[in-house]
Amino acid sequence: MTLRGSLSKGSGNGNIPLATKPPYLFSKFHIITLALSININIQPVKSFRPARQQYRPKKNALIVGRKEVIAAMQKGIQLERIYLSGTVHGEVIDEIKNLAVTNMVPINKVPVEKLNSFNVSNHEGCVAVISKVQYQDLQQVISFVVEKGETPLFLVLDAITDVRNIGAIARTAYCCGVQAIIIPEKGVGALNEDAISTSAGALEKIAICRVNSLMKMVDDLHLNGIKVFASEMNADKNVFDIELREPCAIVLGSEDKGIFPALMKICDERFKIPMVTDFESLNVSVACGMILYEAMKQRP
Repeated sequence: MTLRGSLSKGSGNGNIPLATKPPYLFSKFHIITLALSININIQPVKSFRPARQQYRPKKNALIVGRKEVIAAMQKGIQLERIYLSGTVHGEVIDEIKNLAVTNMVPINKVPVEKLNSFNVSNHEGCVAVISKVQYQDLQQVISFVVEKGETPLFLVLDAITDVRNIGAIARTAYCCGVQAIIIPEKGVGALNEDAISTSAGALEKIAICRVNSLMKMVDDLHLNGIKVFASEMNADKNVFDIELREPCAIVLGSEDKGIFPALMKICDERFKIPMVTDFESLNVSVACGMILYEAMKQRP
């Protein structure tokens, strides 16, 4: 059988002798060989990954307006964060800021377009997002764990902003017996619907403590006899050389920046997860799983 056409080389009659298969049964080898013989430039098709949609809270999770946000904090409603227009000021705004400090609610200064994107009217330059999880006081959690006769095992998340990583970490933490996850007031991903969904609901079962300062948190843990270990890829010790049977908190940093240097400096010990190949780093949620299963192996 022959395939007729003008794409021929070394043939005067436009016929290219081919195997006796119909054209639709040609192998990739035949097609590539044919393309190369007539100088067709074959370029690999780049994979297409759609951009992740920007998270937008549901309207029933929003508190809109200055007085409404103040009233919510005075009633003790826990807020994930407050968005303030960069142009607002005055006594009411100062009151919002003071209450936010007292209630450890982070404030984001944003352009008015960000507030408009929530599709709410009369926001007065102020919109708050109701928290999806109930934050707990760190000292109360420590006391509760000790009174139960358990050995504290906490996780500290420093600058981890990917909510799906946070969700995956929480899921593994809950399965491995971690009693609390500690996060800073700022610089961490929001514990929103995506995070809770990725955690399979673990974020609603494990204690979450939000603190003003991770540096002060280390002091508070030390006062309670809890050591602080930092996961760092250039550390000298391996994770299985660390004593994880004693009361401890494990600090995990972001994959790109790692743990804040000042925080790293005041940790009791640093450790790494050994790798066979010389690669940049492990995904933080994967690394978390390895560390916590080592803790499970060491603990009775």
